[in-house]
Formats: sequence, structure tokens, C-alpha cells
Amino acid sequence: MSSATDFTLLPDLAVRTLGGAVIWADDESFAEKENLIRPEASTYQPATFGHKGQVYDGWETRRRRRPHGGAPASEDCDTAIVRLGVPGVVRGAIVDTAWFKGNYPPEVSVEAIAVQGYPSAAGIAALEGWTPLVARSKIAGDSENPFPVDSEQRFTHVRLRIYPDGGVARLRVHGLAKPDLRWLDSGPFDLAALENGGRVADCSNRFYSHPQNLLMPGRARMMGDGWETARRRDADNDWVQVRLTGEGVLRMVEIDTSYFLSNSPGAAALTGIRADGTEVQLLPRTDLQPDTRHRFALEVTEPVVQARLDVYPDGGFARLRLFGTLTSAARDQLRAEDVLGPEVDLAADELYDGTE
Repeated sequence: MSSATDFTLLPDLAVRTLGGAVIWADDESFAEKENLIRPEASTYQPATFGHKGQVYDGWETRRRRRPHGGAPASEDCDTAIVRLGVPGVVRGAIVDTAWFKGNYPPEVSVEAIAVQGYPSAAGIAALEGWTPLVARSKIAGDSENPFPVDSEQRFTHVRLRIYPDGGVARLRVHGLAKPDLRWLDSGPFDLAALENGGRVADCSNRFYSHPQNLLMPGRARMMGDGWETARRRDADNDWVQVRLTGEGVLRMVEIDTSYFLSNSPGAAALTGIRADGTEVQLLPRTDLQPDTRHRFALEVTEPVVQARLDVYPDGGFARLRLFGTLTSAARDQLRAEDVLGPEVDLAADELYDGTE
């Protein structure tokens, strides 16, 4: 990656639409912790007051005070814990303080931990041994504050600390998904899905929306949940390239144009990319219909590590699914990578109690 913010091309492992959850916070007096991982950008409407004061689209804590009304000590902080939608290796974090101007925290830190099973929120909050990802750092108000992360460990939860108090609009945790291999060993699956370790490696255009949306779980809810390109005025076509969970044989592709009516592609073709960089045609150029889930069986049995979907000439679609099976070599490689990072297995009496 060439710059400090190139990690934003990777999926946000914490976002709610991928299954992330804010499971614990020590304070949310002014604005709820769950706002931290909402997928859309934070919004603000001035002079909008609720029972807790001005309504903010973010997480905001009370003003800290020392005994007898003194200023907070330097070590005072508020904390929120996020369970990632899928475990992964973190490449960067963004602490977004949009709209927080006189009430943002001057400093923040981000830590992470790997936990097995389904512990309670209180059990995770009590854990020690968190790994620093972002050291305590100064941030600006009403702005995105990006922090590249240099770590190869696999984590399940992140902990945001703000010093001493204040408001944060969004927390983004970009990285590489590393799901539980027991799921991947259960049979054929979607090798492109973010929750299975797939990701968009590159694309021709992301004018209207991020291409990683194509690989999100579930059905799209509206046109904005997919990927849409600008209108082309030349003879070329748009494309998106997906890095699969690992080397595998693809058996079926689903190209979903749901909600795209007058702006869906007219046709598409699918090309597989082998480990040596050579290409193999998986699906020839095929006409598409608007607002339709298209499913095509694939007859090619050669293993590939990436797939490129060419759309003609431009437009948008909601989801891309690439179903198949991993090769034995890919499974061995993923098992070797799965040992990265320590994990904490809480005692049985600390497992999930249904009260996050």
C-alpha cells in the first residue's frame, strides 16, 4: 500500500452490515455507543434537542470531573468495545469525529484481543492482555483521523479509548478477514464473501459507492447497498476484481442487479485468474436483466485465486457470489495462517449470557 489511507480499500471489519456490534461501553450519557459502527456517514441537524441534549449521530460520554469539581486526570478515559463482524488482521483504523467540534476527545487509543466462543460483554470488558494497535494519539475534531496498523495477529474484538471524554461519530476498522476455518471445511461456500475471507482487490471505478458492498452478507436493501460506477463516455467497460478466500474451483456465480433498474449493466463476463497470473474464461459475455438475481453454472474445473467480473459498458449491481470449494493446498495455507495471534478462551461460566 502506497499511502497511509490506502487501507480504506479493505473492508471495514467492524461495520454493522458485516455483523459487527458495539457490545460494551462504560458511559453513553449523551449518545448511544451503537452509532459507532453504522455503515452510513454521520449526519447532524443543528438545534435538535432530545432528553439528553443536542442529538449527535455518534457515541458521546458525559464530562468527566475529579472530586470537588476539578479537571480530569491525564489517565482518565472512557471505553467502548466492538466485536468485529468477522475476525481478521487489522491494517488500519479511522476515528471519525464528524460534527463533534467543542466536545471531541483530544486523544484516543485502539487495542484488540482474540477471544474464542461467545463470552459475555462484561467478561470481555474485564479481560487483560489487550494488544495495542494505535498508541495514545492526538486527534482533531470534526474530521476523519486515520491510523495505519502494523500487525499480523488475528483479532475478534477492538477496544476504543477516548481521553478523557467526549464524542466520536464512527469507528472504522479496516483489514483482512480471517474467519473460523471450521466453517470453511463444512462444504462448498461463497469464496468471494467478505465474511469468508474474500475481498475486492481492485476495480475500474467507485464513483457512487464502494465495491466491497458487493461481497457483503445478505441481500441488498436498496440501490445504495451495491456498487455503481459513473457513466462511461468511451469504448471501454467497467470491471471489479475479487481475491478469493484461497485457491479454489468455482462452480456457480450469482450476479445480482436488484434495485438497479435503468442503470444496470447490459452484459457481464467472468474471468478466472490462476496462481501464476494467467487467465481462464469462466463465463462468456452474457446479457443481464435489470433488478434480477442471475445464477450461472460454471463448467471450468481449473483452480483460480482471483476472479474478474467485466460489466458492459457500466452501471451497478447489488451482489456478487462465487460458490465453490478450496483446493487442498489452499486449506493447508489457511490453517497455517490461522495460528497467528493469541486467543483467550473464557471459562464456561463466563460464556454469553444473552445480556450484551
